[in-house]
Amino acid sequence: MNFEQFSFEPGIVNGIRNAGYTTPTPIQEKAIPLVLAGRDVLGLAQTGTGKTAAFVLPILQRLAKGPSRLTRALIVAPTRELAEQIHQTIIDLGKGVKVRSVSIYGGVGKGPQASALRRGAQIVVACPGRLLDHIGDGGIDLSHVEVLVLDEADRMCDMGFLPDIRLILKHLPAQRQTLFFSATMPKDIRSLADSILKNPATVQIGMNAPAKTVSHALYPTPDGLKTKLLLAMLQQTATGRILIFTRTKHRAKNLARDLEKHSYRVSALQGNMTQNRRQDAINGFRDGKYDILVATDIASRGIDVQEISHVINFDMPNTVDAYTHRIGRTGRASQTGEAFTFTGQEDETMVHEIEHVLGARIERRKLPDFDYGSFTPEGPARQGRPYRPRELQSPRPHNRNGKSFHRAIKAQDPSDQPPARRHRSSEGGYVPQRHPQQRRRFAASSTRRAW
Repeated sequence: MNFEQFSFEPGIVNGIRNAGYTTPTPIQEKAIPLVLAGRDVLGLAQTGTGKTAAFVLPILQRLAKGPSRLTRALIVAPTRELAEQIHQTIIDLGKGVKVRSVSIYGGVGKGPQASALRRGAQIVVACPGRLLDHIGDGGIDLSHVEVLVLDEADRMCDMGFLPDIRLILKHLPAQRQTLFFSATMPKDIRSLADSILKNPATVQIGMNAPAKTVSHALYPTPDGLKTKLLLAMLQQTATGRILIFTRTKHRAKNLARDLEKHSYRVSALQGNMTQNRRQDAINGFRDGKYDILVATDIASRGIDVQEISHVINFDMPNTVDAYTHRIGRTGRASQTGEAFTFTGQEDETMVHEIEHVLGARIERRKLPDFDYGSFTPEGPARQGRPYRPRELQSPRPHNRNGKSFHRAIKAQDPSDQPPARRHRSSEGGYVPQRHPQQRRRFAASSTRRAW
C-alpha cells in the first residue's frame, strides 16, 4: 500500500513526499481511512509507530477547504515537547496547503501565543494548563472545533491532567469527531474514552510491548561504575545518535558534563531548563549539532528524531510503561535500534516485569576488556534464571483469608522476630516486648485505673 491510495490533496501529497514518507505504517494504514470517513477512533499504539501522521494527514485534508481564521481542530498533548513535535509535523506535511497551526504551552510567554491566536489558526496544538489559561482570558474560541485529538491520554492521566481535560471538553461542540490515542488503557482512561467517543472504531498496534525493531540487552554494573562503563561502551560500540536516560535532573546534568569533558558533543535535557534551552537541546540533537542527548523521562515522549541508533538506560526506569516509551525513541518506523540498560541487583524485579511484557529473557552482557574490579557482571544466581511466563509459574498456597500461606506461617513463628523486639524472661525463654510508645500508653492507662 502507498499514500496515493488515500487520494489526498496534491499539496498534501507533496508534503508527504518531501517528508520522506513512502509506505504507510500499520497504524497509518488502518487509521487514516477511518479518520477520513469521519469516524471517532480509539487508537491503541505505542510511541514510534507513526500515529502523529495518522491523524495529522486526515485533518489537513479536511481543513484544506473552508474558513481559514476559525479554530476547527484542537490537538491536546501532555508535554511541551510533544506539542511542538506535532506542530512541526503539521508544518512539514502541510506546506502545500493553506492551513495555519499554532502551538500553545507553558514555560514561555503568553503574549506571542495570544497574538497568533488573534491572527487565526485552523489547528491549535495545546497542553491542557496553558489552553485553559487562554480560555479563561477569552483568547480562544473553541465553538467551531470539528475535530478533537487527545494524544497520549495515558500520559495525561499520569500527570494529573484529567480534570483539566474534562473542563476543556465543556467548551467544545457536542457534534464533533474525536480521535483518542493512548499506549495503555488504565481504568480512568477507559472511562474517559467511553464518555467522549461515539461508536468508535478501534485501531490497536503493538499494545503494551516495545517495538520489535529494537533489540534489548542488560549490562549488570554497580552504580559507582556506570559512568566508566558508559565511556568504555561509547569507545567500543559503533553508534549513530544516542539518547541516554537518567532518573534525576541532577544526574542528567552531571553526566552530560562528564561526557563533554571527554570531547563528546552532548547536551542535557531536564526539567530545570527554560523552554528555550530545552528546545535548543532537542533541535541541536535533531540537526546533528549534538550526537548524544542525556535526558530525564521528560524526553521519553515528544522527541521525533529518526536517526537515534541507541537508547541507553543509565538508570532503570520505575515502570514497564516508562521503559517502553524510553526505548520507543529508537527503532522507529521500521528502522532498527538497540536498547542497553545498566542494572543492579535492586533492579531485578523490574527486569522480570519487562521480560514478562517482552515474552522473552533479555540477554545479559559483559563489556569486553572492562575492569569491573571485585564486581561480578554475571550477577547473583537469581538474576540469571530463565524467564518463565506467569501463567506457567506455580502459585503460592493461600489460607482461607486469601493471604500467602508462607507469609502467614512466617509471621506466626516467634523465631522470625528480630532480637531488638524481644527480651529474656525469668524462665530463660523469649517473650514479646512492647514498643516504647506502647509501654508509655500502658503505664498511663494503669495509673488512671489505679486512681
